[in-house]
Amino acid sequence: MATASSSGVQLPQCPTPASLPRWKWNALVADHSRSGRHAQALALLPPLLAASDGLVPDAFTLPPAARSCGALRDSSAGRQLHALAAKLGLDDDPFVGNSLVSMYGRCGRVEDAGKVFDGMPSRNLVSWNALMSAVSDAGLPRRGLELFRECLVLGMAPDEATLVTVMPMCTALGWLETGRAVHGLAAKSGLDWEPRVNNVLVDMYAKCGNVADAERAFSLYSSERNVVSWNVMLRGYARNGVVDAAFGLLQEMQIEHGVPADEITMLSILPACLGPSELARLREIHSFIVRRGLDLTADMVPNALIAAYGRCECLLYADRVFAGIQSKTISSWNAMISAHAQNGEANAAIQVFLGMVACGFKPDWFSIGSLLLACADLKHVLYCKAIHGFILRNGLEIDSFTTNSLLSVYIQCGRESYARILFDALGEEKDEVSWNTMIAGYAQNGLPDESLEMFREMQSSVGGHWPSLISATGALMACSQLSAVRLGKEMHCVALKGDYCKDSLLSSSIIDMYAKCGFIDDARAMFDRLEKKDAAPWTVMITGYAVNGLAKEAMALYEEMQSKGMEADEYTYLGLLMACSHAGMVEQGLRFFLELSSHPRLEAKLEHYGCLIGMLSRAGRFADALAIMEDMPEEADAKILSSLLSACHIHGETELGRELAERLLELEPDKAEHYVLASNMYAGSGQWDEMRKVRRRLKDAGVHKEPGCSWIDVAGKVYSFVAGGEDGEMRRMWCELEERIRRIGYVPDTTAVLHELEEGDKVEALRWHSEKKAMAFGLLRIAEPGKVRVFKNIRMCKDCHNAAKLISKATGREIVVRDKRRFHRFSHGLCSCADYW
Repeated sequence: MATASSSGVQLPQCPTPASLPRWKWNALVADHSRSGRHAQALALLPPLLAASDGLVPDAFTLPPAARSCGALRDSSAGRQLHALAAKLGLDDDPFVGNSLVSMYGRCGRVEDAGKVFDGMPSRNLVSWNALMSAVSDAGLPRRGLELFRECLVLGMAPDEATLVTVMPMCTALGWLETGRAVHGLAAKSGLDWEPRVNNVLVDMYAKCGNVADAERAFSLYSSERNVVSWNVMLRGYARNGVVDAAFGLLQEMQIEHGVPADEITMLSILPACLGPSELARLREIHSFIVRRGLDLTADMVPNALIAAYGRCECLLYADRVFAGIQSKTISSWNAMISAHAQNGEANAAIQVFLGMVACGFKPDWFSIGSLLLACADLKHVLYCKAIHGFILRNGLEIDSFTTNSLLSVYIQCGRESYARILFDALGEEKDEVSWNTMIAGYAQNGLPDESLEMFREMQSSVGGHWPSLISATGALMACSQLSAVRLGKEMHCVALKGDYCKDSLLSSSIIDMYAKCGFIDDARAMFDRLEKKDAAPWTVMITGYAVNGLAKEAMALYEEMQSKGMEADEYTYLGLLMACSHAGMVEQGLRFFLELSSHPRLEAKLEHYGCLIGMLSRAGRFADALAIMEDMPEEADAKILSSLLSACHIHGETELGRELAERLLELEPDKAEHYVLASNMYAGSGQWDEMRKVRRRLKDAGVHKEPGCSWIDVAGKVYSFVAGGEDGEMRRMWCELEERIRRIGYVPDTTAVLHELEEGDKVEALRWHSEKKAMAFGLLRIAEPGKVRVFKNIRMCKDCHNAAKLISKATGREIVVRDKRRFHRFSHGLCSCADYW
């Protein structure tokens, strides 16, 4: 019989078998097991088995011994105990069988637990509870709920242990309705008043995102709440970002009910400190911890404080807490690495990592994951490769988390080929997360074709992975980028079949896909069908209206959102600013920005400043735009400089444009679009020598200009067009259109031609721009009154914009053009952008 002597525990001298009757042996084994002295409990078995007087274990000896095997995760000793039970004919005893099922479950051997359960001649509720617990602990909640249904079918009434086991399974799967049904069973049997049951109910509702039901369950058990009950509700508020309620409950708990907070309370409330706006509260909690004398030299509370200070962007205090930890653990170092990585302090994160290794700590999966996050922020592939090499050189276990982190970072660093090699090397070990990482990673980093190809590959792979929420969301994002509405509709069907549309993130992605493909009515229909809406669908719909040039609709939806009591977030304000920027609604945009800036829990980011600066500069308010740029908390990025340079082109501010162009080309010398923008500005003002200099710099830098390309979907087939002359039917169609729009005022705007050509040659060059060819083709092939939807990879030129307005007037057809910047909806001679783009 195996013992726990190898565990290093100093065992006491065992009594001899002859000195004690069997019932006393049983009492000794049970006492050691109940008291957590599991090694001592197992050490009593060998001398008992060696006895020569016929004193053998019975049905009261083995269960506590099995409990000790489970606690020690000693499956070897557990199997020997099982063999002993079979030898003695005790394995048919329900008490012994239940303990063996539980033991195998604790040791992570679910199949063995199932075999024991299946072999039991008679099973009671304890037997079912033991197997459900084993399955749940093994991370198999679906199987656990299937067992629960079987148990109910057999007519067994659940007890407290059943409900405490089953409810976390609903939580793990996010099955709120199933959790409600289990709650109904608990209420029917009167068990929802039991403290443990009530706590798991509150926890289930909170983790499923239903704070209101969590509050109701919590309020039911108001008479005998202990600190555990309060902690569960606090954790629920913190998890769901209900910050004010979390801190209000903490105050109520201590002041009104006199329940003192403990370490677990602090660990529950600290995650509520989500950002800089909560820094003052975080410092109050820190002070409270110090006043209460809670241990800051140990591990858990200081690590949680470091993480909270990291989220609140206060690394100075995070460093101080870290320095005060006397016995730092790997978790302490990981918390510091993560705090720096989350705040864009990539180099500092790397230094902390090197310090951890120098102190003799072996990095774990969290260390590597946090460090990879820092590398992703730097977008420095050499660092990523160095970490990958470190893992291989030091023989660290490359688990799925580390592999998937490497995949993600390689893609973010623009090394898709490296990610693909690593992904292919996984072979049959590819899991759902690996596929999701590649699909979502490609989509998030502007590689929609690769994302959809990976999605198709996943579906056709061995085992045929059914799309998960994350993979479906990634594929929808790719459809949005490609404006591939037909594929997007297929993904919508996949989501309906998988019952994913109830998920806020996925339903928001469907709305986003329709909006970015120009099908704004379909986007609104999807939005209206949602039974429950959090901030995400509202924000996506507002942004959808914004990119489609429907500013008034965006404002109206925002007012409706407010009337429903829904609180806007930073992304909502970004959508509103985008709507104002696209429509030239400067004063309204300024009001929204002021509203955001004065919000107690929100903060204007670089994207918000970019929208505001672009809006002001396009309105010709350069002084205001430059003043805001100077006062920004961050340096202007290429997008902001680019929008300012574009406005300089529109308003003829060449001198300011010259300065901005130099800054832009220094910041991103490898982007052809910046050279083109500067060249356009000089050409527009007739400064041909300066234009030639810019084009020479473009050539010398070895950067290639992206050629203009337009495409149109007709009856499910995509047709693409590039600039250049045409013959045959297309030429006749355009010539007819041109003649019709000339009669109502069309005059070619040759300032859009940047080459030094004769006037007639410039007109001919304008005639065959790719979007004009696509519009002509659409009018030829799409029957009335169907909309003509054209997509273009670069910005639409001024002449094509004027022509499209007049074509819509002459033909009575609505034409939608999505260029690199926004949607243009042409109808009755007008554009949704009001010539403000």
